[in-house]
Amino acid sequence: MSSGVSVSLSGGLELEKEKLYVINRKGQREDVRFDKITDRIAKLCNEPTPLHSLIDPPVIARRVVAQLHPGITTSELDEVAAQTCAYLAATHADFSKLAARIAVSNLHKSTEEKFSKVADDLYDYSDILGRRASLLSDEVYEFIQSNADTLDGAMDYSRDFEYDYFGFKTLERSYLLKKNDKIVERPQHMLMRVACGIHTGDVDKAIETYRLMSQKYFTHATPTLFNSGTPRPQMSSCFLLTMKEDSIEGIFDTLKCCAQISKCAGGIGVAAHSIRATGSYIRGSNGKSNGLVPMLRVYNATARYVDQGGGKRKGSFAIYLEPWHADIFDWLDLKKNHGKDEHRARDLFYALWVPDLFMRRVESDGMWTLMCPNECMGLQDVWGEKFERLYEQYETEGRGRKQVQAQKLWFAILQSQIETGTPYMLYKDACNRKSNQQNLGTIKSSNLCTEIIEYTSPDEIAVCNLASLALPKYVDTETGTFDYHKLYEVTKVVTANLNKVIDRNFYPIEEARRSNFRHRPIGLGVQGFADALLLLRLPFESPEARKVNKDIFETIYFAACEASCDLAEKDGKYSTFDGSPASKGQLQFDLWGVKPGSGLWNWDALKRRIMSVGLRNSLLVAPMPTASTSQILGNNESIEPYTSNLYARRVLSGEFVIVNPHLLRDLIDLGLWNDHVKQQLIAGNGSVQQIEEIPDELKALYKTVWEISQRTVIDMAADRGAFIDQSQSLNIHMGNPTYGKLSSMHFYGWRQGLKTGMYYLRTQGAADPIKFTVDSAALKKPTATTTTGPTTPQRVKKTTTLKQTPKKTPTKQQQGAGATLQRSPAKPQVAPNPSSSQMVVCPYRPGKGAQKNGGGGNTGDEEEECLMCGS
Repeated sequence: MSSGVSVSLSGGLELEKEKLYVINRKGQREDVRFDKITDRIAKLCNEPTPLHSLIDPPVIARRVVAQLHPGITTSELDEVAAQTCAYLAATHADFSKLAARIAVSNLHKSTEEKFSKVADDLYDYSDILGRRASLLSDEVYEFIQSNADTLDGAMDYSRDFEYDYFGFKTLERSYLLKKNDKIVERPQHMLMRVACGIHTGDVDKAIETYRLMSQKYFTHATPTLFNSGTPRPQMSSCFLLTMKEDSIEGIFDTLKCCAQISKCAGGIGVAAHSIRATGSYIRGSNGKSNGLVPMLRVYNATARYVDQGGGKRKGSFAIYLEPWHADIFDWLDLKKNHGKDEHRARDLFYALWVPDLFMRRVESDGMWTLMCPNECMGLQDVWGEKFERLYEQYETEGRGRKQVQAQKLWFAILQSQIETGTPYMLYKDACNRKSNQQNLGTIKSSNLCTEIIEYTSPDEIAVCNLASLALPKYVDTETGTFDYHKLYEVTKVVTANLNKVIDRNFYPIEEARRSNFRHRPIGLGVQGFADALLLLRLPFESPEARKVNKDIFETIYFAACEASCDLAEKDGKYSTFDGSPASKGQLQFDLWGVKPGSGLWNWDALKRRIMSVGLRNSLLVAPMPTASTSQILGNNESIEPYTSNLYARRVLSGEFVIVNPHLLRDLIDLGLWNDHVKQQLIAGNGSVQQIEEIPDELKALYKTVWEISQRTVIDMAADRGAFIDQSQSLNIHMGNPTYGKLSSMHFYGWRQGLKTGMYYLRTQGAADPIKFTVDSAALKKPTATTTTGPTTPQRVKKTTTLKQTPKKTPTKQQQGAGATLQRSPAKPQVAPNPSSSQMVVCPYRPGKGAQKNGGGGNTGDEEEECLMCGS
């Protein structure tokens, strides 16, 4: 409460001696007028579309005035009003929309309207030292000015008001271009800049791209939004490198490449299999190698120092290693929180590149030989039967460093995953066997986020440009159907866009340019898959959801292949097309041994055309995490289920608690949303399963990822995998991971043919990481509902797919006043006896609960299905 005014939400204003005033945008002093604030909020409640009637402008105005101080600027007043509404978003999602409208209106009042005028400002920019530092390239600026009337006329600024508050604040913080720390772009300006940067010279294509992005049908990836249209348009998200050679020169040349890429906002995956192990002989110095760990500590320091795009995002390197490397045990400890710092490199990310032979040795409780790549050469350069023959030859010749039980290494991998969430698990043979780039050579790694599978060599750095389709936009909520034809149309546009990005892109290093122009891979992904299922009223585990999943990705793959074939007909096939599986009529689903089942698309005709004409792009589909862009568009991430129905959004001004907007809408429509239900949702860490008032139909619909079988998640990943020619960022969620459950999960994913078996292992501690207090009084007795609604709303349809009783009930969290919810660290486990192979790999038995001996099985009393055998 300021000294200038005291206020009660139910009463009037009591003005004190010091009169409140604001400084307007002209720098003039102006008295605070309550009615003016109320009128502004009321206007934004109705424009561009009406918000929910429970929003009461005078009540919000009172809360705003209570936070003011004499001399506050009108811009700061708007920020206070926006934050006030954002804090109420847990009451209704429309409060977040109102918060965004206030913040957007504030930005509009302080920025130029015409796009061409903003382009002038960006182009004429000088830095704080007075040096010319144009934020637009000459070519893009000239294109904008020569088409100024057309581009200005295409802008629709009302769409800025369709972002929610947290999406808009993300744009404001990192994406909208600034001059001397002052934002000069509006969201629509940014989208048109991106479109013009990609389609310089083609105004119709630029406007088509702008309109689809503006209507939220898709978005380009973060580096494209950052840099398109600028003098150095580095628009690529992913870079994959292999070590140039196993020498000081090669190691530091590779490190320099990583630094240059990270400076330009690229995420990096590095294959380190070829670096000699600790104690290996160095011929040049007659000494011995220090191995991987000291080298990776240097890479770790570089990642910390060289962030992405000048402070926009932290530098991120993922280090890939095959499990036969003699330094594997030390490598597995690098990210752990305990241990000596000189043996850790915690800012790097770690990924295993796992051959099938290792999985079979673990399964059979066999021995596993650790080798040095300097003493057993070529293992990283072969896969499948060739790898197995060479590996076993080295074993026979006794050239390995030492032998360990395969399960001993397996348990060390699992322990690292339980403690740190990594290493990622990718299956080397599946990645190579099912790649359209297999004619180029052995693929040695994926990228930072495990969705890119591309060939690398010492003179080729693989690159990928990304975009994601926002799936909720293709749902017709009136009919409860998914518009596959619209998805097909937009996918073709986005495919052509990404192909154009390859040509328009700035490449930090020549090896990246060479690779991208030779093979021209792109990565199409999705966001809001869980939102689309909720709009279709389909529980994540339902058979109908599984079919929608397959049909969506079949449609995306078909449209991308057709668009790439169209481009090949116009501009020529990519230079290494001949000899690829596609050139022989083998598309991704053929490599999986799967037949498309939607009946929507004519694959036979397209295959014949591809064999005749070719493809413009070697790879097309790669569902990525979409962590930032999904927040901008207000969708759940990527292919993920909701992790909770209650979560936190953080902005510079603080942390806001948000309720799943779909759930909130349903509960309000049913008249069930009240403080009692809200407190139960908080106490249950965002789960609705223990809330008696909520009907079973909604409990099935709003299961969180912790309540969804991971077998379902893996099955859906395999189903869509037949139409994903790269890979997918597949997180695995386990509330209480054990060696048995993790082993079961990994082996099930491997047997299902996944390329990426696991991106991160997400674990749930004793409580939720959002820290807030449960109101025990509200838990004890219901309060009056905040709104009323129809008894049977149209959104809640009685269908057989919704009548599902959850198989498992989550543990009820401790409830009481002052109970603070926070994450507990995972407890290290003692490795089980490796000799009990079957118990570790398949810890469950048909018709029985989980076994509790060794490291296998569930530690509780619940029965869980085994991912290996289905028991």
